[in-house]
Amino acid sequence: MEEYKVKYEQWLNDPAISEEDKQDLRNIANDEKEIEDRFYKDLEFGTAGLRGIIGIGTNRMNTYTVTKATQGLANYIIKKGGQDRGVAIAYDSRRMSPEFSEQAALCLNANGIKTYRFDTLRPTPELSFAVRELGCIAGIVVTASHNPPEYNGYKVYWEDGAQIVEPTDKEIIEEVNKVIDLSTIKTMERAEAESQELYHIIGSEIDKRYIEELKKLVVNQKAIDETQKDIKIVYTPLHGTGNIPVQTILKELGFENVYVVKEQEQPDGNFPTVDYPNPEDAKAFKLALELAKEKNADIILANDPDADRLGVYAKNQATGEYVQFNGNMTGNLIAEYILSQKQANGTLPSNGAVIKTIVSSNLTDAIAKSYNVKLFSTLTGFKNIAKIIRGFEENNNEYECLYSYEESYGCIIGTHARDKDGIVAVMTLCEAACYYKQKGMTLWDAMLAIYEKYGYYKEKQFSITLKGAEGAVQIKQMMEDMRNHPATEIAGEKVISFGDYQIQNIHNNETGEDNNTNLPKSNVLYFDLTNDSWCCVRPSGTEPKIKFYMGVKGTSLENADKKLEELEIAVKEFAK
Repeated sequence: MEEYKVKYEQWLNDPAISEEDKQDLRNIANDEKEIEDRFYKDLEFGTAGLRGIIGIGTNRMNTYTVTKATQGLANYIIKKGGQDRGVAIAYDSRRMSPEFSEQAALCLNANGIKTYRFDTLRPTPELSFAVRELGCIAGIVVTASHNPPEYNGYKVYWEDGAQIVEPTDKEIIEEVNKVIDLSTIKTMERAEAESQELYHIIGSEIDKRYIEELKKLVVNQKAIDETQKDIKIVYTPLHGTGNIPVQTILKELGFENVYVVKEQEQPDGNFPTVDYPNPEDAKAFKLALELAKEKNADIILANDPDADRLGVYAKNQATGEYVQFNGNMTGNLIAEYILSQKQANGTLPSNGAVIKTIVSSNLTDAIAKSYNVKLFSTLTGFKNIAKIIRGFEENNNEYECLYSYEESYGCIIGTHARDKDGIVAVMTLCEAACYYKQKGMTLWDAMLAIYEKYGYYKEKQFSITLKGAEGAVQIKQMMEDMRNHPATEIAGEKVISFGDYQIQNIHNNETGEDNNTNLPKSNVLYFDLTNDSWCCVRPSGTEPKIKFYMGVKGTSLENADKKLEELEIAVKEFAK
């Protein structure tokens, strides 16, 4: 019998599985493909935690996989003696998010670990803030970010408010993998947990502290005070967690003309108005664009459901149309704004630093250099950015992190949280819109001015989705082919160096030298090309995809677009 069939039969006979869930499994008894997909593997507790389709089976997000992960986490916390410090827990608007977060809390409580669970849904960045604010040993947020509605996820944070990194991630994974028998997973009644002072509810007091921290990051309140009446903002939380904190911070800063997309204002895990709630997807902005045209808005902003990412449109004054910003454009616009304002008001520190990921724009390098700010690059994932920030602090604050971002629509200003913060990004872009409005410019005009100043850097990303067991094999083979037979030329540009981050080596094709990446091992390949072009490839850590990133520098927008198109065609050919 196939291994997946064995697991299926085990769940049907396991006394720890409820009768209702067993009936769900009996209903698919004649669907071999569905049984295989649900049981061909265990939903892996990886370095980003869990993420998967909601349903019953080892390869699904459900009570059993969530509490299995939590029991492993509990065992690790007990080993570290962190029971009394407790765990902060937040959740988003997705289906089963309240239930999974409650089950996680009660599992921790049954292991003698205190929990601090938010009373209602909250943004992921506020969870990151709460971990540090409450002095917790760890944090959990139940979210699948911008994935389609059938997904949910479970992310673990450590005491610095960042997602777990080496060696903590590996050690927690080891503990999770030891939990084989579902009957060993502990739980207790909420009333009992409360009576033992293990289960705590948190709410408005943390909200207020979080908002106060954001307000400290404003760099030009005068521009807001003088111009906010002239700025019209359209915002959508895409049925997620961002609505209340965004409206709160903008109101407290003085913004009056904020229009929320009514059809998308209320939390709804079915995301009825969008194919999937991703602010990277132009289709997610359909209703927001309609409202913006009606109100003649200056800026359109959209958070994903857990409000750690931000999508942006700004008005093109020449055409009257709205221009979509990608994550690199938004990231660089904010970088230029913050650094230029700090320079102007005399608060730019001599040890200032900006952090980006290796798949983010090279324009950031030019901006940092212009303001004499140290630039750091790291692997994809905000946890790696947070690790650098933690390093600054451990090294007597050698550098002060002013700003960090990654191309996938996420950034953080300052260090109040240690994950992407789409709320502070909304705040800063609205502030920037006021500043540039005083100069007769929209944010699109400001972006054009940045290109004019530094060069026309353009970037693009595409993914190939390959689902299931066969897809995983295909992705692995594609990576191996590119790794073992690296290109020496792509789109007419020579490969200056080839980085294989799995073996932590960068080989310079011109000098023959090999250098260490000085970064953790990761399944990433990077091709540095002539004329400021580059491309990079890696498998997704959360979805059945292989991702390709690329960038160019042109002499104009048109020239950059042409170079980028040629590079994309060449990369697709190379990836076959």
